[in-house]
Amino acid sequence: MASKSNPFAFLQQVRSETSKVTWPSRRETMISTLMVLAMVFFAALFFFGADQLIGWVLGLVLSVGN
Repeated sequence: MASKSNPFAFLQQVRSETSKVTWPSRRETMISTLMVLAMVFFAALFFFGADQLIGWVLGLVLSVGN
């Protein structure tokens, strides 16, 4: 069970823990952001291509009976 403490003590603990965090530099943040955007772009291309291929194959399969 969690121990009860007053809000002031809790905020002091939060501030103390936050000061221990190693924050990324501006350069690291920009590089990470660009990497995420690149991966999103490639994933979008992959899923677009897969969707087009599946649609084309499904069209072939469904039009055989006609």
